[in-house]
Parts: sequence; structure tokens; C-alpha cells
Amino acid sequence: MPSADERPLLEVGRIIKAQGLKGQVLVDLWTDREERLDTGTELHTDRGSLVVKAAAAHQNRYIVSFDRIVTREDAEQWRGVVLSAQRIEDDDVIWIDDLFRAKVYDASGEYRGVVVDVEANPASDILVLDNGALVPLTFVTNVHANERIDIDAPEGLFE
Repeated sequence: MPSADERPLLEVGRIIKAQGLKGQVLVDLWTDREERLDTGTELHTDRGSLVVKAAAAHQNRYIVSFDRIVTREDAEQWRGVVLSAQRIEDDDVIWIDDLFRAKVYDASGEYRGVVVDVEANPASDILVLDNGALVPLTFVTNVHANERIDIDAPEGLFE
């Protein structure tokens, strides 16, 4: 499996608007990994990299100072820019992009279909298979990025 540095960048947020007079911007963070905004963190954009100088939570978003955005006028020019980052290595995390196109097998080794979508669900996100079957992520026991997903599904799930 490729290392985190060799895999595609993940979109982690968007600059919403200028905030204040000293180049701060309001950022909508799309991930629950708040360390994406730790001081010194490098984020990537279609305009080049930005390094976080400071960040503070503000009404479900973040006020962020970046190294290359120093005036309000600069900040206005960055409105709408998507922020991306390298994948964080974490063996306890299932990355959504590892699920697509993977073949799903149940505990007995029976092939159940290919993942074509992942639907958000408050209790557990759901794998949508090419045959229409729906599999909650809570039943996933092993993921081999974009190749195979093993599940331990209750009896009757596929009936």
C-alpha cells in the first residue's frame, strides 16, 4: 500500500471569507481532525501551500491566520479556496476513498458486491453495493484499500 505521502491529497476544508483586518480568514473545516489547523501545519490549495500560523474555533468554524495571507485585501482574494492535506496515518480510521470499487465479502467468504457509494448516516455510514445492497460500516472488519472489504453481517442482511 502506498505511504500517506504518495496518496492523493484529501480535501479538508474551504476558506469562507475574510475575518478581521490582519489577514485572518474564516475556515469551514470538513473533517473532525482538528489538528489540521495546528500551528505549523501545511495545507495545499490550487494556489500553492499555506502554513497555519494560528487558529481558533468560532461558531462551528475557525478563524485562521496563514503565512501568506497578511492583509484583509489578501484574505478577500482567498474566498472559496479549497484546502487539502496529506492523509494522516491512523490504523483505526477507515478512509472513505479506500472503500470505492472494493469487493465486499461476508464472514463465510461469499462475494456480496462492489462498493459504488457511501451514504452518510447518523448511526453508521452505509456502503452502497452495485447490486443495491446496503451495508452499515459497523459490520466492516477489514479494509484492503480499493480492493477488498471483509464484513461480519447479521443473518438476513442480504435477503
